[in-house]
Amino acid sequence: MLPRNLIASAIIPEPNGPQGQSDELAPGEELRLYQRGDDYSIFVGNWELMNSRATSSEAELAQLACDKIAGKPKLRILIGGLGMGFTLRATLDLVPADAEVVVAELVPEVVEWNRTILASLAESPLDDPRVQVLTQDIAQVLRENARSFDAIISDIDNGPHSKTGPSEGWLYSRIGLRTLAKAIRRPGVATIWAAGPAKFFGENLRAAGFEVEEVRARAKAGKGARFRIFVAERK
Repeated sequence: MLPRNLIASAIIPEPNGPQGQSDELAPGEELRLYQRGDDYSIFVGNWELMNSRATSSEAELAQLACDKIAGKPKLRILIGGLGMGFTLRATLDLVPADAEVVVAELVPEVVEWNRTILASLAESPLDDPRVQVLTQDIAQVLRENARSFDAIISDIDNGPHSKTGPSEGWLYSRIGLRTLAKAIRRPGVATIWAAGPAKFFGENLRAAGFEVEEVRARAKAGKGARFRIFVAERK
């Protein structure tokens, strides 16, 4: 087996506001980018945050959101978390030429990796003129953009299901979800990626005014780890 080589690292900064996006990626923790042959992975501690071989659920996350808003004029979409660019690429492939896609990514080095080391993985989505990148916490973006987005696609850490259990992060709390709802212009949708079943999260979404569907997704086409995508509509 080829060795896994560390090729870059970054320290997670403090969020841009009084409350952060989640409790998964704590300020001061180190993100480490590894390469093994043609494959790339990002780790926090011993936990693999993402891998370039497992991207099917990112594509489905974008597809579920874009299907709900198809036909709306001058789409404006927010993606929370850049990752390796696969969710962004899938979104760009689904929306028209006059759409605007805003990406909120807290870690500036992740943006730089997507412009350089990782650019070819998702066909350089940051070069698309429809894309605007904000090096900010998604929580700040939501608070500052009421009724601004037709779709919000959240692919942050492990979502409402953390690596150790249910997340207590602001974005997944009732107040966070109410802020999420206020940022959507109706009819609109939020799709939220989760590493697994998230008890009570659907109830919290409904309490925030969403109609909710929970969709099963896989890491790879028809195989790999089992995830969840919450499809939350504002009609």
